[in-house]
Amino acid sequence: MSINIVVPEMGESIVDARVAKWLKNEGDAVQVGEALVELETDKVDVEVSAPKGGVLEKIAHGTGDDVKIGDVLGMISEGASAAAPASAAPRASAKSSSSEPSNASGTAAGVARPATPSARRAAREQNVDLNTVKPAGPRVTKDDLANASVSEPARAEQGVRAPASERDGRARGGEAPRTRTEERVRMSKRRATIARRLVEAQQTAAMLTTFNEVDMSAVMDLRERRKQTFKDKHGVGLGIASFFVKASIAALREFPRLNAEIQGDEMVLKYYYDIGIAVGAAEGLVVPVLRDADRLTFSEIELGIREFARKAGDGTLTLDDLRGGTFSITNGGVFGSLMSTPILNPPQVGILGLHAVKQRPVGVDGQIVLRPMMFVALTYDHRIVDGAEAVQFLVRVKALVEDPGVMLIES
Repeated sequence: MSINIVVPEMGESIVDARVAKWLKNEGDAVQVGEALVELETDKVDVEVSAPKGGVLEKIAHGTGDDVKIGDVLGMISEGASAAAPASAAPRASAKSSSSEPSNASGTAAGVARPATPSARRAAREQNVDLNTVKPAGPRVTKDDLANASVSEPARAEQGVRAPASERDGRARGGEAPRTRTEERVRMSKRRATIARRLVEAQQTAAMLTTFNEVDMSAVMDLRERRKQTFKDKHGVGLGIASFFVKASIAALREFPRLNAEIQGDEMVLKYYYDIGIAVGAAEGLVVPVLRDADRLTFSEIELGIREFARKAGDGTLTLDDLRGGTFSITNGGVFGSLMSTPILNPPQVGILGLHAVKQRPVGVDGQIVLRPMMFVALTYDHRIVDGAEAVQFLVRVKALVEDPGVMLIES
């Protein structure tokens, strides 16, 4: 009896996916619940497991195919036996790339080492056998892969070309002409969705950005005094982001239209505070959400942000992590950005951009002194947020961060 492997429901906002990688080949024995294929969506990567045990009889959609909810990915022959070893060499489906090495998914003697989707993708790109990578936890992560040292002999054994920088260096040493190469890479589902949403945001909203600068002296002094005690007590460092989350929530209470969305000709004002925190990931920026952030302590905010960063790196963010959000914060300062104009995350109408802290000369009490300063930017939808309102919001955030004791008193 044949059992269909279908694309599962993955959340109300996800209607299609792309086959990223088959973890089994036709003819392989599979166990019930065993991961068979990895799907890439515009938000998260999803593993589809075997509904029954048996043999993978057919792969209907190969790597790179776009599929929709309910589509048949393949079939399992229930109760059948696996093919004999002589005929069980890895076989790519008709639509799969024949150039992909069979060990890229991390199999050895037919047994796959557990790995996160992002680790498997990185392994495929780097032609690394995941069985050579020692995991720090129960599954190989992208960090494990990055920390693994692959020697030149090991690369040669795996058929991996030396990095371009090494090849160019050898060419220059031998006076060989340098080749001018190009590479055509298909966008991932997530990257394509990010691109589409950014364009839609610019075409739909009346975006405007206002700027200010914040003297970070008080926050930096507080962090310096309390950083070790805070870390010893809570197991996480006291960062800058938690101060801006707290300050933003206080300002949103005073200016509620920045915590709203537009539906038709109505404004939906939200009196709860789900703050999106932009996090860089391999496939592009993602914005997981701190739920009811107004009820969180500084340590809970910092722990939440650290967990989001870990999940983004591992590729283990869930739909619940990404769903919703009433206002967002993005910190380009971690990459060295001095100033930028953040783009709205629809349907939200406000996003706060943080930047690098730099020593700059400022006037204080008639004297010029050096202070740690940060430019902050607020992008807002001018359709429902007036310029004066946006400016006052940013001024309020500035005042709270420059005097963080007020946040402690008012929270």
